[in-house]
Amino acid sequence: MRVAVINSGSSSLKFKLFDMSTNEVIYSKVIEKIGEKNSAIKSHSQALELIEVDLSTIEIIGHRVVHGGEEFTKPTLIDDGVIRKLEELMHLAPLHNPANLEGILVAKQKAPNLAQVAVFDTAFHSEMPQEAYLYALDFELYEKHKIRKYGFHGTSHSYLLKETAKELNKEEHELNIITLHLGNGASACAIKNGKSIDTSMGFTPLEGLVMGTRCGDIDPAIVLYMQRDLGMGRDKVDEVLNKKSGLLGLCGSSDIRNILAQDDERSRLAIDIMTRRVKKYIGAYMALLSRVDAIVFSGGIGENSAYIRERIMDKNLAKDIPVMVIKTNEELEIARQCLAFKDSESKNNFS
Repeated sequence: MRVAVINSGSSSLKFKLFDMSTNEVIYSKVIEKIGEKNSAIKSHSQALELIEVDLSTIEIIGHRVVHGGEEFTKPTLIDDGVIRKLEELMHLAPLHNPANLEGILVAKQKAPNLAQVAVFDTAFHSEMPQEAYLYALDFELYEKHKIRKYGFHGTSHSYLLKETAKELNKEEHELNIITLHLGNGASACAIKNGKSIDTSMGFTPLEGLVMGTRCGDIDPAIVLYMQRDLGMGRDKVDEVLNKKSGLLGLCGSSDIRNILAQDDERSRLAIDIMTRRVKKYIGAYMALLSRVDAIVFSGGIGENSAYIRERIMDKNLAKDIPVMVIKTNEELEIARQCLAFKDSESKNNFS
């Protein structure tokens, strides 16, 4: 069984082909700067032409879609109706979903008879209880506009759950764990009996931990102050919160390697703020879970920086809980979910 995974960004297209009998990558290509000035690649359609794979030899294409809203809570076979619903969800993730949909439309055009499945970042968190996903806002904002916590990095947290179960020789439903996807984007997840019961990212990926360029948790009145008292327009506020905050805003770099190498006062402060925030979430999730079988680090920072892990897991925090480091593999998780979806559906859906 050969399963391809497409992760389409606004100016990039990432393609991986897996042999699912071995879980091995047999072809991989990343195409960047699509549509940018002076780029030879003008469109995602043109980018897909550069993929040196005969699509007729593939059984399924899995597409990463960042936001599924409340509509999509599991892998979904893509048809015209699904595409229309994805178009309706654009406003929930305007930085991500349009690019994800572009990849879908191009792939459907190139291989109209090939089974193509959408796998959603938000789906893993779809079973969170209401007390976890509802904000203390006017309830009509949820009822009419679906303003709530959705959570992201779901394929990563799902993959980490599966791999932790293997490592501990337990079934997924037996596990209570805290997973930490720490990279330029970062999120924490509390998993109880194999299900996400809370996560740090919220209505958008801006909420939660301190990230490379995103602020994470702040007093929402700061946004009003920036607009009313500082005269910032909506787009400027959005740019500051998403692209000029986090580690970059604190010390001038979003790369943890550069920050550790700088070792100046503001760099040390940035590390203090980032690691303190992670500790707060771990403590909160320990209280929610009661019993924690493991704390799992992943993502570029979580996997590669022993110093950051040590700063977070000091001797006073969860000292009797196993700490694990697992390299995440979101593309493989998408491929696995596509394969499981195929196995659960009738063969007529994949004719």
